[in-house]
Amino acid sequence: MSHDVFYPRQPRAAAVLSLIGNTPLVPLRFEAENLTIYAKCEFINPSGSIKDRLAKTVLVDAEQRGLLKPDSIILECSSGNTGIALSMLGAAMGYRVAILMSQGASVERRHLIRQLGAELILFESEGHYETGIAMSREMAEKDSRYFLPRQFENVLNVKDHEMHTGPEIIRQLDGPVDAFVTGYGTGGTLAGVGKAIRAHFPQSRICAMEPSEAALLLGEMPCCHHIEGIADGFLPQLLQQAPLDGEVKVSSNDAMTMTKRLHREFGLLVGTSSGANVAAAMTLAREMGTDKRVVTLLCDRAERYFSTSLFDRIPSEEKA
Repeated sequence: MSHDVFYPRQPRAAAVLSLIGNTPLVPLRFEAENLTIYAKCEFINPSGSIKDRLAKTVLVDAEQRGLLKPDSIILECSSGNTGIALSMLGAAMGYRVAILMSQGASVERRHLIRQLGAELILFESEGHYETGIAMSREMAEKDSRYFLPRQFENVLNVKDHEMHTGPEIIRQLDGPVDAFVTGYGTGGTLAGVGKAIRAHFPQSRICAMEPSEAALLLGEMPCCHHIEGIADGFLPQLLQQAPLDGEVKVSSNDAMTMTKRLHREFGLLVGTSSGANVAAAMTLAREMGTDKRVVTLLCDRAERYFSTSLFDRIPSEEKA
C-alpha cells in the first residue's frame, strides 16, 4: 500500500503518480447563511477527480504483485471519472486500457478517455449499472489479458482512503471533525474516510449524501436524477464498511443551484456531485450549529459537464 517507495515499470509514470493526493482543504464561507463548510479539493488531482487515488492504489498494487504484465489490458466499468483516471495512468504506466461506459454518460468524459488512448466501449444500461460490471467479468473470463480493478468491491478502495484521504483531512483541519458527508458511487471514499475520522474523533457524524430522487439507503426506489457518478441504481458492497450515522437527501435542482454558486461566488469550477456534497454539508451545519466543523469533498471538475444541464443558460442570463 506504500506508494512513496514504489518505482513503476515505466519511469515516466512517476511524474503523474507524484501529483495524486495531498489535495488542499479549504474553508467555504457562506455569508448569507452564516455558515462555513470545509471542502477537500479533489478536483485538483491530475485527471481532475478523486478517482485518481483509486486508480493509483489499485494499479500500483497490481504491478507490485505481478498481476499486470506487459500485454495486460486494464478493463473497468465506469460512469466516467474512474475510467478517465485509469486511462491516464494506463498511458503513463504503459498498459492498454478499455473502459465500459453507459451511453448516458457525458460526451466530455468519452473524449477524455479516448484522448488518453484508451478503448471506449459504450453499452445500453437502462438505468442498471450492473450491466457493465457483468460485461467486464464476462470479457475477463474469455481473455486472460484483462485485468479488472473491480472498483466496486476492491478493499484497496476503502483502505487507501482510510490511510491517506482521511488522515489528510484530520491533519489539515487541525482540530475536531464534527461531521463528514459525501455521496457514494463505489462506497470506498465514504467508508475509508469515515473509518479514519471515526477512529480519531469517535463523536463525529458520518453521513451519506443521496439524491432525493434515488435515496437507496432510505429504502426508496432509484429514479432518474442529474447528479452524475453517484447512486448508480444499487448499493455497492463497500458501502457496508462505512460507519454511517445517517443520510442527507439533496435534490438534483439543489445540487445544480449549489454547483453554480460554487462557480460564481467562489470561482471553483467543480462538477454537480460537488455541489450536492456542499448542499448536504450545509444541511448538517444548520442542524448541528454554526460552531461545528463539517467536512465534504469537491470531487471533480466542471469541464466534463459542458454538455449536461449544469451548463444550460436560464432566460435571465440571455442577452437581449
